[in-house]
Amino acid sequence: MMEASILFCRACLMLLAMPIYLLSFLGIWQPFCKKIFFPFFIEHFSEIHGKKTKKQKQELFRNLPDFRSTSGELKLLEIGTGCGANFQFYPPGCRVTCTDVNPNFQQGLSRSMNKNQHLHYERFLVAAGEDLREVPSGSVDVVVCTLVLCSVHDVNGTLKEALRVLRPGGAFYFLEHVVADRSSWKYFWQQICYPTWKLVFDGCCLTREIWKNLEQANFSELNLHHLSIALPWTPIQPHIVGYAVK
Repeated sequence: MMEASILFCRACLMLLAMPIYLLSFLGIWQPFCKKIFFPFFIEHFSEIHGKKTKKQKQELFRNLPDFRSTSGELKLLEIGTGCGANFQFYPPGCRVTCTDVNPNFQQGLSRSMNKNQHLHYERFLVAAGEDLREVPSGSVDVVVCTLVLCSVHDVNGTLKEALRVLRPGGAFYFLEHVVADRSSWKYFWQQICYPTWKLVFDGCCLTREIWKNLEQANFSELNLHHLSIALPWTPIQPHIVGYAVK
């Protein structure tokens, strides 16, 4: 009965989104999404999500200075920088390398950089989280990844790359939305939205158990908490937050 209800509601939602499915079939939606829609959406959504998670991010990034190298510098690499929503939480003097698989965030990213001139911006790399070949092994103190593991092609591959580029004793910080408890209405809502959400929002997956990937990665220490972010009428309220040490 539950599965039938999900399939029916899913079909209704797909019917409502039929113009997007048609554009996708014609090969028009994906280029438009990556170049125009998704950068516009992310910049505005980041403001909303940022307000809802400000306290959590302040607490999450509070101990960033503890991971400075022996030289006193803090070299930070962010996977999926987007429009730079995390810059305000990084400590002064932090040397930031930005990476994103989508190069079309540049306008929003530039605005964020101008607002956060307490940081040193090293470079911007167009690279997927699973392939950071331009970053030398053991070359950064901290890797940050927020609202990105939901859409990478390979979560384990991304975590493997994060571990590779981190120096021993470095830290991986994360804040990600995840699948809800299977007995909840939130899970039911995620199942309904899943195909259409993934198409509209550039591959964002609603049903990943990312905490399991983190638990199975080769970190020496994992600090992870589950929480719910107040984002009414969206299927992305369940989150995990924390950091892991190499």
